[in-house]
Amino acid sequence: MDSYIKELIKRRDLLIYLVTSGLKAQHRNSFLGYFWWLLDPLLGVVVYYFLVAVLFGHGGEAYGVYLVVGMITWRWLSTTTMSSAKAITGQSGIISQVYLPKIIFPLGTSLTQLVNFSFGLVIIALFLVYFKIMPGVEILWLPFIMFIQQLFLLAISLTLGYISVFIRDIENVLSHLMRIWFYSSPVIWEADRIPAKYSWLIDINPASAFLISYRNIFMHGSNPELLKLLLIGTASIIVIGFMIYYYNRNEHKIIKAL
Repeated sequence: MDSYIKELIKRRDLLIYLVTSGLKAQHRNSFLGYFWWLLDPLLGVVVYYFLVAVLFGHGGEAYGVYLVVGMITWRWLSTTTMSSAKAITGQSGIISQVYLPKIIFPLGTSLTQLVNFSFGLVIIALFLVYFKIMPGVEILWLPFIMFIQQLFLLAISLTLGYISVFIRDIENVLSHLMRIWFYSSPVIWEADRIPAKYSWLIDINPASAFLISYRNIFMHGSNPELLKLLLIGTASIIVIGFMIYYYNRNEHKIIKAL
């Protein structure tokens, strides 16, 4: 396992290439190009703001900030999850020709989406200025929350990247599961509106911990949900460690399946 990790470190140039090429490929043939990194999450916010605040009359004065934090956080989670399903299968041409630690591909996918999220932070900052909300010193928790979410998403990426090699239908199933996860998380609706008998959905939902934590530091001047984040981070590290071991022992099966 040590030699496998050393081999992965030696391939860090390839990892950087995978991240940069992944970013370029997203909007390579579009007219607006890289501007879509900002425009895409902004359009999603506008659609749901019109639906919830304008059409149905829900949400308070700062609902715009509440929504933009939720949508951009969810966008990072959902795009990483969906793209991880084809992180390895989409690189079958390279894998069949050159020996590489296969774990590098889902790792590159998760890091690419981390960069995308950083552009979403620009949109959040613009909304905070527009709604005249000034975060307090709690904003210093931002790197910690991002780090825990990155660990969580890396654990998902490594797991889905491997499973999808052998179960090709998983991408189709994921689209439906992600839709359920979206509507059961306080992305567009406010967490305190949920009936008490369903409050357990918030407690067991990792996405809720991230959403509430980001909103706490951006909007409410309070600390993130530290205990839940630490539990998520610990579980994610365990899964990541196990998946590194599993990739190391079973990479030959990936080559045969591809």
